[in-house]
Amino acid sequence: MWAEKLRSQLGRPTWSIGGWLVSRFFIKRNRVLEENAVKLCDIQPGDTVLEVGHGPGLGLQSAAKLLTDPKGRLIGVDYSEYMHGKASELLKEHLASGKLTLHLCDVAALPLEDDSVDKVFHCNCYYFWPDLRKGASELHRVMKPGAVMLTTLRLEMVSYMASKQVMPKDNWRPDLYMAALRDSGFIDVRMEDKQYRSITFQAIYATALK
Repeated sequence: MWAEKLRSQLGRPTWSIGGWLVSRFFIKRNRVLEENAVKLCDIQPGDTVLEVGHGPGLGLQSAAKLLTDPKGRLIGVDYSEYMHGKASELLKEHLASGKLTLHLCDVAALPLEDDSVDKVFHCNCYYFWPDLRKGASELHRVMKPGAVMLTTLRLEMVSYMASKQVMPKDNWRPDLYMAALRDSGFIDVRMEDKQYRSITFQAIYATALK
């Protein structure tokens, strides 16, 4: 029962004690993954950048600092009302300026135009997509030809949580996620081990071929 409740809150935090605890966990444990995903994306000042499953907004906050060109745009999507609210509060100045847009939606139904995004990143996210292929295909649709997507995770931690039945089914497995990317039209799909101080994490790269 506890594993099911934790899985539900990790995938879609709610306005509850459980959601608050998960939010604190994200802030403490995901910061390294978020900041390194932004760094590895090689964001340029005038890019249009999308984060999927933005959580409390740490990655968006880091990415916003790099979009120094007036044309630079930042988009965040999450299907948790709680996380949407947390990010809206953290990033209210960027929302007010028009640099940032937040959408409360599913990754499989993005309210974005075809070929409109230069860079995509997400952290500890894809395991909770109901359908990996649908999510990957939708991201491919909105990405420009040659656009790059970067995914970060700590595989050791994720596989441990999967062993405790906290992860949904087999979606956490990088090989299944990477297969869904290739099937959806991505190329140069690869996973690399990365190091940040004493922390080892994994980065999955994919490029949209069109």
